Parts: sequence; structure tokens; C-alpha cells
Amino acid sequence: MSEKNEFSGCAATGIGSMPGGDAREAAKTVTGSFADGRGMPHLAELPARGPGADMIGRTVGLLVDLYGHVEPSGWRISDRPGRDTRRARSWLGEDLDALEEFTQGYEGLLKVQAVGPWALAAALELRGGEAMLADPGACRDLADSLAEGLRAHLADVRRRVPGATVALQLDEPSLTAVLRGRVRSASGYRTYRAVDRQVVEGALRDVLAAAGGDGPTLVHSCAPEVPFALLRRAGADGIAFDFSLLTEREEEAIGEAVEGGTHLFLGVVPSTDAATTALSDPGGSVMGVRTLWSRLGLSPGTLAESVAITPSCGLAGASPAYARTALAHSARAAKSLADNPE
Repeated sequence: MSEKNEFSGCAATGIGSMPGGDAREAAKTVTGSFADGRGMPHLAELPARGPGADMIGRTVGLLVDLYGHVEPSGWRISDRPGRDTRRARSWLGEDLDALEEFTQGYEGLLKVQAVGPWALAAALELRGGEAMLADPGACRDLADSLAEGLRAHLADVRRRVPGATVALQLDEPSLTAVLRGRVRSASGYRTYRAVDRQVVEGALRDVLAAAGGDGPTLVHSCAPEVPFALLRRAGADGIAFDFSLLTEREEEAIGEAVEGGTHLFLGVVPSTDAATTALSDPGGSVMGVRTLWSRLGLSPGTLAESVAITPSCGLAGASPAYARTALAHSARAAKSLADNPE
């Protein structure tokens, strides 16, 4: 991890997914919501379009020399690119075209997302129907393929938006389950063996390195028990998580992360349509953040440089109107935190 905070100045962002299937409307929303220079626009994902636009399918489309197709049980490895892989790549191209249109002349942080190697290994099936997670060699090949694909993807985004500093987010919602042997087999009657922490850390490090030092990296998980220390050792400059799932057990790791320069992306805004009152008070949304800072004995003055505010997870399950409101509210809540840190 870099010694300085690579996300310094980033106060708010979205997680990734958006509702609906209109790429231009989604790009307009994510760029317009963070137009004040303190937020970080992102490449929107639109899973409502169907297989290939979902988070697994989109990342399958990025892989090099590995392909996938859709079975009733989910995505499965293929020998050659078929209709499902081509559709994933086509939709990604459509989303990139839309992002490029709405970022003309943009300078600042810009985020792209992909599923990380372990969530991908837990979700992708081998030809026999078991998860790739069951085969250590297949996991290594998958991580290598993903890293190579991400290098090309990031280079493409940098060409399209030359003024941007492109940040890479890996989505790892299954990471803790992988580490603790909780991922269920295809039959559902057993679980796969826990993967050694050093192996998990090494694969994450290799894939995060695809950013090439040309932009910061972060890992996102909206699952409980985020392994903060492991992610920091793997080289993540930032960690994104659902703030409501944080427990006292993780608080020491949070303090160490902040003191080590890791940027925290705190999911405090509900990610699905909530009561109107939930988004009526930006200051109230970040009250728990202020309380945590006080409990950890951290200086309130570090909040603005250490924290970004986000929805608790992706916004695919929200209405379009709520998604727009949630992103705007994240930006307002971040401003409230910066203006009134105590």
C-alpha cells in the first residue's frame, strides 16, 4: 500500500450497480451526482439487463483465455467464447461509451469495478458443476486471467478519459466465507475447504497490482466480518464496507487502518428504497461515524481525509429515483462530515 492516502480528497462515491438498463441515463446520474470535485464518479453496472450485465458475467467478459456461459445454476467455464461472453463484452462496451460521453474533459478520480478473484472462484463453475474454488490450480489460472484482463480494461478506460486517475475496485462479498470454509458445494450438502490466508492474500495482491501504480485500489465487501488487516497487507489503498455490519471486534482494525493511511468507504446510506425520513438529514446519516471516531480516540480533523461516504451496497435493487437521491445524499452527508466533524 502506498504511504500516502491515494484517495485523499474523495468524499463520496457509489458502489457500482444502478437500476434499469439505460447506460446513458446511468452514466449521467453517476457523473452528475459527484460534480463538485469531491466525489468519485464510477462506471455504472446495470444487472437488470440480464446475464452478462450481472457482476459475475461482466467480469467473465474481462477474462483473458478463459470464457464462460450461463447454465441454470449460474456461470460455468467454457472452452471458447460463446453468446453469453460476447453479450457481456458488448454491454461493457456500451457502458464505457456512455461513461466516455459524460466525462469529456473530466479530471479527477474515476472508479471501475470488477469481481475479485475469490468471489469469482466461489461463483464460477468448473465443467463438472463444482465451483472453481475446489481446484487450487484453477484458482491460480483464474487470478492470472483476471489480472491480465483488468490491465487491458484499465488501459482502455484511461484512453477514453485521459484526464482521469482510474481507481480499481474489487468486489469480494464471499471473501470471509472463502477464508472460513463457508462456501457451499453445488449439492449444498457440504462446504469447500477454507483457503489458506496467505494464498488468498497473494492472489488479491497480484490482481490489485493490475492497476500498475497508475491509480489507487480498493476492495469492497457488503458482507459481515471484513478481513481488514489481510486486505491492507494485500495492497488495497481503500476498503469499502456496510457500516451497519461493523462490530466492536473490528474496531481495533479500523483504527489501525486509518492510522496506516487506508481510506475507508463507509456504506451508511440505505441501498434500497427506504422511508423518506432516512434521507432527510445528511448529518444524521454520519452520526455513527463521528461516534466511532470518538470511541477510537481518533482526531475528528482526520475524518475528511480518511473517509468517503457511500450507499451500503450497490443500487440495482432501488428505483431510479431513489438511486439518484441516494448518491446525492451520500455527497451531502460527506459534506456534513467535513464541515462538522465533531
